[in-house]
Amino acid sequence: MKAIVYTHYGSPDVLQFKETEKPVPNAGEILVKIYAASANPLDWHLMRGAPFLARLEGGLRKPKDPRFGADLAGRVEAVGSTVTQFQLGDEVFGAWTGSFAEYATVPENRVALKPANRSFEEAAAIPVAAITALQGLRDTGHIHTGQKVLINGASGGVGSFAVQLAKAFGAEVTGVCSTRNLDMVRSIGADHVIDYTQEDFTRNGQHYDLIFDAVGNRSVSAYRRALNPNGTCVVAGFSGLPRLFEHMVLGPLRSKIGNRWVGLMGTAKMNQQDLIFVKELVEAGKVIPVIERRYPLREVPEAIRHLETGHARGKVVITVEQTRVPV
Repeated sequence: MKAIVYTHYGSPDVLQFKETEKPVPNAGEILVKIYAASANPLDWHLMRGAPFLARLEGGLRKPKDPRFGADLAGRVEAVGSTVTQFQLGDEVFGAWTGSFAEYATVPENRVALKPANRSFEEAAAIPVAAITALQGLRDTGHIHTGQKVLINGASGGVGSFAVQLAKAFGAEVTGVCSTRNLDMVRSIGADHVIDYTQEDFTRNGQHYDLIFDAVGNRSVSAYRRALNPNGTCVVAGFSGLPRLFEHMVLGPLRSKIGNRWVGLMGTAKMNQQDLIFVKELVEAGKVIPVIERRYPLREVPEAIRHLETGHARGKVVITVEQTRVPV
């Protein structure tokens, strides 16, 4: 089968499109014929081995696992001996290592049945970004109906899901994005939009019960200034090591003083229950994946280059149906 693999850390040039052995599912795994995948900032952090903390699990000098990609959508082609939830032909979506390939083996508890009213490409855009937004808003932010919620980075992959999920939870939502994305953020349900090139949401006098930041480019003091008493700021992204450590260390320390909490949400935990939760919202039309660009499998390096610019609108999808190279 064709797949994207990498054996060294570095720029997208380290990604190779090559023939690899088709995997065989173990007990508890399914073999998925992949029709679409999608790219996430997580992918390029793993590719570059940066920040260095990313190498502690993945390999200090070089990647332990050459497989690449996480989000996927496709059909079940084979099942392991103990699989009980899926059968051949089921259309599924989820996330597991090695999605930038024609086939991947996935534990059955890391996938769910694909939203019936959405394409494979739309389904592949969902898992990592939507689950990150869901767990940040619900589990760390404790969102509830009637809150004033601000989403920083509202036009990106995670942010576009966060806007829609916050609306589904009954919040009044303000989205922060660039000028060119204002209309898009309004179209996915934001009640208010702020153009960050014209206005600083931490200095405009507005206050919020919950801030979800998919960018992570503000100081702890700035977040606290924009929060209501008893407000919460959940930081899901980072814009550099200084900010990362500030949010990781200074945020919790400052949160002990006063009544405003700022901190990192940590890595999202992919699980079937949350996939099903999002799937039902998608099928009900309350959440719609936003896709900016599509790339064929062989062009994953170009897709990652685009994602690294930090200006992708919604999700970048990888199509995997037509990948055979003529001999």
